[in-house]
Amino acid sequence: MNSEQLARRITATLKQRGRQAFLVGGCVRDLLLDRTPKDFDVSTDARPEEIVSLFPSSELVGAQFGVVLVREDGAQVEVATFRSDRAYSDGRRPDSVKFETDPRKDALRRDFTINALMLDPETGEIHDYVGGRDDLTARTIRAIGEPEARFGEDHLRMLRAPRFAASLGFTIEPATAAAIRTLHKHIRDVAAERVRDELTRILTEGGARRGFEALDDLRLLPEILPEVAAMQGVAQPPEFHPEGDVWIHTRLMLDGLRRPTVTLALGVLLHDVGKPPTFRMAERIRFDGHAETGAVMAVAILTRLRFSAEQIGLVEALVANHLKFKDVRQMRESTLKRFLRQDRFEEHLELHRLDCMSSHKRLENYEFCVENLAQLTPVELKPAPLLSGSDLIAAGYRPGPIFSKILTLVEDAQLESKIHSREEALDLVRREFPGP
Repeated sequence: MNSEQLARRITATLKQRGRQAFLVGGCVRDLLLDRTPKDFDVSTDARPEEIVSLFPSSELVGAQFGVVLVREDGAQVEVATFRSDRAYSDGRRPDSVKFETDPRKDALRRDFTINALMLDPETGEIHDYVGGRDDLTARTIRAIGEPEARFGEDHLRMLRAPRFAASLGFTIEPATAAAIRTLHKHIRDVAAERVRDELTRILTEGGARRGFEALDDLRLLPEILPEVAAMQGVAQPPEFHPEGDVWIHTRLMLDGLRRPTVTLALGVLLHDVGKPPTFRMAERIRFDGHAETGAVMAVAILTRLRFSAEQIGLVEALVANHLKFKDVRQMRESTLKRFLRQDRFEEHLELHRLDCMSSHKRLENYEFCVENLAQLTPVELKPAPLLSGSDLIAAGYRPGPIFSKILTLVEDAQLESKIHSREEALDLVRREFPGP
């Protein structure tokens, strides 16, 4: 059973009990747009305790807000009781709610008109109390009721507006956009994890460039990512970057993303974040050390936004290594193989391709890497070590920092096909490090 089937079964069961029950929110919006919904939600006048009694596999996940999670055969659906919200004192959740029997009141407390549509799955009838269907047709993101009131209730809605505009290719209507610009500083009050999740969706659900241009237009970008906003107006040498400044270049790369991983998208966004602080004029515009500086900045930014340690490490590597592609054709064989065998190298490769296509459009180094990867087997890229520390100790060497140098020397020779056995490796070590 999938979530749509479960949602339809839930609504049918509730209606058999004389209750009102509708599919609601994003799933209805997506169905009307001929998009595949990611999940399904149900709205009903049944109270939480009745929902739990009807569906034994369910659990209360937001008892005070009337939200029940129903699970069955691997599928899950959120079922929420119609409600109206009271005051929001924390800019996130209502202080209290009132359960309702009128679906119109439930629609009025939601964020945007296109997310407040209700669908009777049995009859196909759409209940639209806020003009959501007209806004779907007009491809418009519009806050329900008074925009400043909606964003004052939950400040995160200010990020949800550009996220929907980006992924759907819609326009934020003027009054809604003006309210965000008025209240933009309140985004600082939103928990880092919630900001992280919305940024991730903007970067990965399609339309990342549109999303970040909207963040900039709505004055949100300097509040949540001042290091990215600082890219604006930072000139680049035209012989390498005829497209323009760092911000233009980054937006072009974002435009090239096609449903990327989170880490690739973040790598694209932050690969040149070190350019503004390293900008200087010499014989030409220079950004000496910007990859290293950018890697440090990327770690700080992603730590601030509460990304996982694994994600931070992968993005740090993408930023730190993105310039090394210019040297691949001059690398020693051992250096090249180490470069090509990096964790998730496909992301490094795609970042480089986007970097080139958003600037000088020369792909020689990209193609060189692709060709080498096609020719090399995993064993050739990372062969089993010929020697270990224990072997060195057995040969009479004393443990210490020199072991790292010795083992690197042996691996270099192995990667370059100069040695092929343990005996050849020991002979090499004795020649280069004749200590014992």
